[in-house]
Amino acid sequence: GRLEMLLNYQTMVTDMTGLEFSNASLLDEGTSAAEAMQLAHSVHRGKRAQYFISSGVHKHTIDLVSTRAKLLGIEVVVGEADEIDDFSNYSGVMVQYPDTFGHVHDYEDFAVRAKKKKCVVVCASDLLSLALLKSPGEWGADVCVGSAQRLGVPMFFGGPHAGFFACHKKYNRKMPGRIIGVSIDARGQPAYRLAMQTREQHIRRDKATSN
Repeated sequence: GRLEMLLNYQTMVTDMTGLEFSNASLLDEGTSAAEAMQLAHSVHRGKRAQYFISSGVHKHTIDLVSTRAKLLGIEVVVGEADEIDDFSNYSGVMVQYPDTFGHVHDYEDFAVRAKKKKCVVVCASDLLSLALLKSPGEWGADVCVGSAQRLGVPMFFGGPHAGFFACHKKYNRKMPGRIIGVSIDARGQPAYRLAMQTREQHIRRDKATSN
């Protein structure tokens, strides 16, 4: 029952975000955002030391990501998304959709310009709003994070707020957490199973890039 519930959760998140992969939740939105920053940093193998965050991202999320960034030697730059001229020093860029003030911005051109410089585009979003808005995957986001507490999820489902994390298929090996999948058992019946989990969390332990 638990595996089926987690699979349903993953399916809902991928449907709402327009991305191919979702894990079976993280601690909360801030943690998911910090993991997205680490994913972007690892994509560039640490060669780009800056990470951009829009000033429209929730303040507590900016604070948490900035704290994690200090420990990793990443410089967080906070500013207005439409004022960036050069993306070449950023491993990734993060925007909020809708933003912390409730505004809904069109980030499609922003995402195109960022991807031309091979930046990972991260979107922090509200799952319920995505029932009406264009999904982040449609307008160009590579990763989408947020809190499932918006759906009234009880506090005991995966942490304080069950942070969701969805991404494109090409980043699935860098995605933190676990993915539930479906196989066929010895009797030919569908069987839920733990399909994938970041190995380095077990092998490298304290040296792992993800928490």
